[in-house]
Amino acid sequence: MSRVGFIGTGHIAAPMARALARSGHRVTVSERSAETAAELVGAGLGIQVAPNQQVLERSEIVFLCLRPSVWESVSTTLEWRPDHSVISVMAGISLDDLHRACAPATDISATIPYAFVEHGGCPLPVVGNPAALQALFGADNPVLPQTDADALTHFFAASSLVSAVLGLLEGGANWLGPRTGDGDSAETYLAALVGGFLSHGSFESAGRLVEEKWGLATPNTLNRQMVDGLEGQGAFADLPSLLDRIAASMGGDK
Repeated sequence: MSRVGFIGTGHIAAPMARALARSGHRVTVSERSAETAAELVGAGLGIQVAPNQQVLERSEIVFLCLRPSVWESVSTTLEWRPDHSVISVMAGISLDDLHRACAPATDISATIPYAFVEHGGCPLPVVGNPAALQALFGADNPVLPQTDADALTHFFAASSLVSAVLGLLEGGANWLGPRTGDGDSAETYLAALVGGFLSHGSFESAGRLVEEKWGLATPNTLNRQMVDGLEGQGAFADLPSLLDRIAASMGGDK
């Protein structure tokens, strides 16, 4: 089992810390945020809380889970060891920046976890050495190594589609609920319908999404009416330019 530390203890760090502690790893979290750190300590999983530098001293693997603006001020106060493995989940902080800030540590990577990583099935694109991430989370979550150091910026931008999909489902539930008189069932139905379809499909190669879309949206079907209607409103055509703008906001304008 590994000794794992978290610098930054918020809504992303907390589920990872719980999952690792349940798996038997020795987990230490920083005092930021104090409320979340206290909840983790009180969960009875053996998680400990310590100041930032003590987190590093107690850990072999360290997750960086701070907002970029906070990281800028915290990074100058940390003293790293050459044997540290560092995994960042911070958007907008490049591998080059991490190597400079975390020297003399050289085993550095970056990924994008969502909170459901705690339960498995969370895709984890990673740049840098994927070994530590694979060892900790690879059994239950697909780890997707990337050779291009800039790739993660574009994965971060693409991850914003989750809120867009939720917004689309919200609009559908707001339409369905009043027409059936059952808002609870409307939301349950749409969330379970889309979630179930995705969880039981195979999307491990390029082209599978479009294959499944047109498998549903055959001519003269309800799904075809929806796809054609959204296409007619420009919902799909504008998506690449929007994603480009989101990527560029993090410096990923390549």
